[in-house]
Amino acid sequence: MHTAIERVVQAAPVVPVMVIENIEHAVPLAKALVAGGLPVLEITLRTECALEAIRLIKREVDGAIVGAGTVNTPADVDRAVAAGSEFLVSPGSTPDLIDAAIASGVPILPGVNSPSEVMALMARGFKYLKFFPAEAAGGVPMLKSIGGPLPQVKFCPTGGVSLKNLSSYLSLPNVVCVGGSWMAPVELMRSGDWSAIETLAREARAAAEQ
Repeated sequence: MHTAIERVVQAAPVVPVMVIENIEHAVPLAKALVAGGLPVLEITLRTECALEAIRLIKREVDGAIVGAGTVNTPADVDRAVAAGSEFLVSPGSTPDLIDAAIASGVPILPGVNSPSEVMALMARGFKYLKFFPAEAAGGVPMLKSIGGPLPQVKFCPTGGVSLKNLSSYLSLPNVVCVGGSWMAPVELMRSGDWSAIETLAREARAAAEQ
C-alpha cells in the first residue's frame, strides 16, 4: 500500500482538489487538467455526483490517476473503492478509517497537522501524509519544525496552498507534492471554459517545477 501511494504522490507536483457539482463537467474538467500536466485528480466526496464522476473519469480520461477526497468513514472507503478510486485522501484519521483503508487495499493519504498525529500514523507504517489545513496549521514553518525530529515522513500540504506559495512548500525536503483547488474554479467550470482551466494547470505545473 505504501509503495502505491508513493507512486501517486510522485506522479505530479500539484494535485487538483476537485468539487464537481455537475456530472457533465467531470470528463472535460479532468481532460483539461491532465492536458495541463496534472494527472493526479482528487475528487472530493462533497457532492452527490462525486462517485459517478470518479467512475466516468476513470473510464474515459486517458492518463488520469483518479482518487477520492474527503474520505471520512469506513463507509466512504467502501463507496470510493467501489467507484474505482485509485487512492483515498482524508482530512484527518481515526483508527476505524485507517483499518478500513488498509483492508481495502487502496492506498490512503491521511490528514494530520500535529507531531502526535504524525507519530501515530508512523506507528501504523505510514510514510506519506496529507498536511491539512496547511496554512491554518502553521504552513511552511510548521512543516520545517516537524521535519526536524520526523524527517522520514513526507507530506502533501493542502488547504490555503496557491500559485503564490506552492514553491515555498515544494522547496521543503519533506514535501513531495501540494494539493489545491485554484486551477479548477467553480466559475470556469460553470462557464465550460476548459481551455482556461488547462492554462491554469500548466501554470501550476510550471511554477512547481521552477
